[in-house]
Amino acid sequence: MDIDDLIAAVESLNADDAFRPEFSVDEWRRFGAYLAPLDLDAGDVLIKQGDVDRTMFLLEHGSMLVSVGSGAPPGRRIAILRAGSLAGEPALFGNHTRVADVEAMAPCRVWALRPHRLDDLMSDEPAIAKELLRAASVVMAVRLVSTYDAETIAA
Repeated sequence: MDIDDLIAAVESLNADDAFRPEFSVDEWRRFGAYLAPLDLDAGDVLIKQGDVDRTMFLLEHGSMLVSVGSGAPPGRRIAILRAGSLAGEPALFGNHTRVADVEAMAPCRVWALRPHRLDDLMSDEPAIAKELLRAASVVMAVRLVSTYDAETIAA
């Protein structure tokens, strides 16, 4: 699997909630062996609010809309994810319901880390798994604070 475009997207994303694992090129390649590519068309739903799924995604190219409050009209937009973004990171930390919808705004390629592959990564490559969890927890913390700040300002 060639993950060079994914690595470039992650490393070039300039955002407060950017995923910044401290991986060497070799560690990226070893991590990539645990990922599965998934191509989406505009309008495809990657994550559905309320579902229970432990898959985490990295966005190689395209853009995705994150919204809460499913149904018509569409829910409240809370973010737009660009290439290099992480999606579904809370899934790494337990079996919780998804808190938002994530929908492709344009054709996208994402790389999925499914639960059984995370378990394999933790057994086979514990240092890489530890760094993945550290970097994903930073993303989750930044997003939590940002959401809290936005709701406090709106109140």
